[in-house]
Amino acid sequence: MTQDTLPGTTDRRLAALLTLLAENATIVISGARIAKEIGVSRSTVWRRVQRLRELGVKVKGQPATGYFLEQVPDILTPDMLRHHLKGSLFGKHIHHFFKTDSTNRVSLELGHAGEPEGTVVLAEEQTAGRGRAGRAWLSERAAGIYVTLLLRPRLAPVQAPLLTMMAGLSVHAAAEAVTGLNVDLKWPNDLLISGKKAGGILTEMHAEPGQVRFVIVGIGLNVNQEKFPGELASTATSLRMESGRRHSRMELLVRLLREFESDYNRFLREGVSGVVERFETVSSYARGKRVRVSNGSESYVGTTAGLGPEGLLQVEREDGRLMTVIAGDVAEAR
Repeated sequence: MTQDTLPGTTDRRLAALLTLLAENATIVISGARIAKEIGVSRSTVWRRVQRLRELGVKVKGQPATGYFLEQVPDILTPDMLRHHLKGSLFGKHIHHFFKTDSTNRVSLELGHAGEPEGTVVLAEEQTAGRGRAGRAWLSERAAGIYVTLLLRPRLAPVQAPLLTMMAGLSVHAAAEAVTGLNVDLKWPNDLLISGKKAGGILTEMHAEPGQVRFVIVGIGLNVNQEKFPGELASTATSLRMESGRRHSRMELLVRLLREFESDYNRFLREGVSGVVERFETVSSYARGKRVRVSNGSESYVGTTAGLGPEGLLQVEREDGRLMTVIAGDVAEAR
């Protein structure tokens, strides 16, 4: 399935116009030159400039004089991403949306359609972003990173959940390297800063008995949000809110994908143990944390006692029983 046949993806020529303007930021480029470089008529250039403006890109100028950007927009255009990811597994098949319902849903569709490993689906905004257990993920336009990666690993289905923890390690490393913030990981899939949620991972798998057909790893990271609505205000945060400054989403995404590729290759080479050991090292929740575990049918309090060999959390209950958490919510018990 090509970029052009996937409904809603950013038009290649619209992306080319944005890239041309961004690479010549603050320089006026004539409509005639733009038309020639991206292969459309001058009237089409005007219509595409209008479309960019509707999408929130600040394009100055008019057909008679030419167009320019006041500042380079922090938009994750496929052309620029490919440029930064030359030679990478994730630099070849990139599907970009200004708006879609869910990058995970699109990626599931692409997985069933036979798209290759390393396919990237990213959106500036999601209207139905998903978290664990069917929860919604708020996806403010151009404020966060909303990306899903399509993988076709040769793994047994029981090992696939480790990719969630591995992705957490990749995002953790990228966020700390770019921002200098201290980021924590909460088993199995949350990124926390100062106890508030800044990101999450949602992994979904299509498998047959004994063999994974494909896995999609959805990553949501709050980057430049300045505030959150309603109840989220007390539980969610962003890199900007914690550091006091804006961050380049492009820089973060490139670093994240580079970290992920390195971690993924290491995981396929060395297996489960390396992921488990690294997660235990960086996560304050892995060992010695007093938590409440809720799994729908019951809820109990205990102290985390490390991860089992398959990456499942061990919790010692107050009555001394050691429990293995297969699914459910883990929250710090205050």
